[in-house]
Amino acid sequence: MTDTFPITIYHNPKCGTSRNTLAMIQAAGYAPEVVEYVKAGWTRPQLDAIVAATGGSAREIMRTKGTPAEELGLTDPGASDEAILAAMVEHPILVNRPIVASPKGTRLCRPSELVLDLLERRPESFTKEDGEVVKL
Repeated sequence: MTDTFPITIYHNPKCGTSRNTLAMIQAAGYAPEVVEYVKAGWTRPQLDAIVAATGGSAREIMRTKGTPAEELGLTDPGASDEAILAAMVEHPILVNRPIVASPKGTRLCRPSELVLDLLERRPESFTKEDGEVVKL
């Protein structure tokens, strides 16, 4: 099926939230572009575009849990977006996941149900990996 509603998910297959988000997109009948960003890495222009598209800041898409964010001083309130973005290029794991981009917008989808606002159609039903049934 050719889809005129392109979706990109910046995905980490080791993350349950990311896996659930991808599965929800697929359950709605989409074949998204899947970017495994920990393997692929980031460029500064990519990160700048994502931050601009979300309307937020680098700090808002930064992951601190299980990353070197604290050791790098990025959790300090004085850490600049410039420093955070430079570190994200060096350490892709610092970008939280999943980030989904569609014609309806770009956002960090935590919890995974936030992806539903970015879709034109929704799955008929969806149950997360942990057995939680998502209200659609």
